[in-house]
Amino acid sequence: MSQALAELTTIHVGGVPKRIHVANTRDELVSIAKEVWARTENWLVLGGGSNLVAADDISDLEVIQVRNLGLEYKGQGRLRVQAGENWNDFVIHAAKEGLAGVESLAGIPGTVGAAPIQNIGAYGQELSLTFHSLEFLDYETNELQIMTKADCQFGYRDSIFKRGKRGIVTWVEFQFFTDLPAAHSELLGARVEEVIGQRAAKGMVLDDKDHDTWSCGSFFTNPIVSESFAKTLPLDSPQWHSEADDGLTVKLSAAWLIEQSGIHKGFSLPGSKAAISSKHALAITNRGAATANEVVELARYIQTQVSNKFGINLEPEPNLIGF
Repeated sequence: MSQALAELTTIHVGGVPKRIHVANTRDELVSIAKEVWARTENWLVLGGGSNLVAADDISDLEVIQVRNLGLEYKGQGRLRVQAGENWNDFVIHAAKEGLAGVESLAGIPGTVGAAPIQNIGAYGQELSLTFHSLEFLDYETNELQIMTKADCQFGYRDSIFKRGKRGIVTWVEFQFFTDLPAAHSELLGARVEEVIGQRAAKGMVLDDKDHDTWSCGSFFTNPIVSESFAKTLPLDSPQWHSEADDGLTVKLSAAWLIEQSGIHKGFSLPGSKAAISSKHALAITNRGAATANEVVELARYIQTQVSNKFGINLEPEPNLIGF
């Protein structure tokens, strides 16, 4: 019998799939994916399990677990990283080597292969800033292709992969600057430690013994609205120029909207084991033995409260599987 996804995801919910296939190399990953795709349309790619909420009943689901590891220097500041590498370990390695551009993304859980899917970002950096290319096995064609930054169509927590292009990332290449001062690696290392400390203070660094960290990280993306709409909000509402930087759109704080809708840190629905983190209003946590349904029920409640208060629809950041 397969493991329950509750044992393989950071929020610790999810039922037992039909089967879990573990790919330890890039070639195994390609071979297993083609084999699974040939017999079913009900499949899931699993990396670190940090950005998904799987339903309690997924008995028809086949899971492809990505475990291929390795880093390879290609020269001139370019580094190829296999999809199964732990993201935070990769960031720490890059900082030690004096490779700048991902240090503010330290502490984010998950794998390197999953990072381009939603163009992960934090503290002013995004994956797309250092991204060069990736290898992708396309579900529709069963063919491998090399995709550039333009091909991936990155946006705020978005990419072509979140808009219908299905398949599997096998490796990712990053392009770093090479003409940095010799002492730069020490500064990068300090930044990594600082970011991990900031994330830990918000309960965003995983600790198996601390249920307040059993989450998907930020459960909702910060909404982007028109400048005219943003002006209708209270003057103390946090607002930033959106990544589009066209002067017409504004990014809002989802955490602020949640709290101003009357949902405080630590909030839970009566009888539910799912709760808002005690440290960060943007994280939904599993307080122990929560079901996937309880997590999704709390998320929907939050969406309803924010919509009723501000007329804004919060969009979930993690993938919801089986709902």
